[in-house]
Amino acid sequence: MLVDGQWKENWQPVQKADEKGRFVRQVSGFRNWITPDGSPGPTGEGGFEAEAGRYRLYVALICPWASRTLIARKLKGLEEIIPVTVVNPVMNDEGWEFGGYDGADEDPLFGSRYMHELYTRADAHYTGRATVPVLWDMKRNVMVNNESADILRMFDTAFEHLAPSDLRLYPEDLAEEIDALNPRIYDLLNNGVYKAGFASSQEAYDEAVEGVFKMLDELEGRLTGEYLFGDHLTETDIRTFVTLIRFDAAYHGLFKTNRKQIKDYPRLSAYMERIYRIPGVAGTVNMDHITRGYYAIKALNPQRIRPTGPAHIEALIASVS
Repeated sequence: MLVDGQWKENWQPVQKADEKGRFVRQVSGFRNWITPDGSPGPTGEGGFEAEAGRYRLYVALICPWASRTLIARKLKGLEEIIPVTVVNPVMNDEGWEFGGYDGADEDPLFGSRYMHELYTRADAHYTGRATVPVLWDMKRNVMVNNESADILRMFDTAFEHLAPSDLRLYPEDLAEEIDALNPRIYDLLNNGVYKAGFASSQEAYDEAVEGVFKMLDELEGRLTGEYLFGDHLTETDIRTFVTLIRFDAAYHGLFKTNRKQIKDYPRLSAYMERIYRIPGVAGTVNMDHITRGYYAIKALNPQRIRPTGPAHIEALIASVS
């Protein structure tokens, strides 16, 4: 973790917990927005105009938050406009590292060894965790944003004049419903699996697991159409998918969310497969990075033994690749 711009301690999966042992996630600290004309967005300052080749996206393929942005980048046709750098899936004592693993990249901008070096380059006195995704402005050499929910929405509309698209992930007519459902899915499912896996008390674990399966049951009942809002793919589907695709392979075992697997939910299983088969989505899912990264968390798996399977996930991936 960085304290006033200095790396002070070895990386740990839990940096903060509340009085009942609940895992507390860090709030993202860089919240500027790219807009078509560089005007200010909902948060932060202006000056970040949408331009081809100006911005670089840093991601970890293990990370569901980063994967949200990769899927949006692909579906919105931004691959030639926004280059990507992938970090090593295994977090060592200084957090995310560049290179050293198949499919991981070196930092092409500064030759950094660790992601935290970008954070101190952005803010010499930064205090906090060096997380992904990161959206970097290569023109001004500053960090634009490190909040995946913001980046998802930027990718939906900011570059429309450069890469026109018929897909709208946050359509105006569904905005109110999306804004109501997103926080619940985030709290109970997306972050809920982490709250279960990193709980430091039985009470916190029980509460988190109850929430995870409450939401999965709710989503199973909700899915009467192709997607969560009928036949229109939205950002909510992307936010849900990134947890579902990791669930049986990682969260079910490592995070002890083992009441059921996603394969036990017929509608959710079909929904997950449907999204995975959307052209381009499969290329954002790297199960080797996902399982290698999660099962390398020493606090949860000291021997770092990575299980094989599950077979149904391997079969899904093989059917598309």
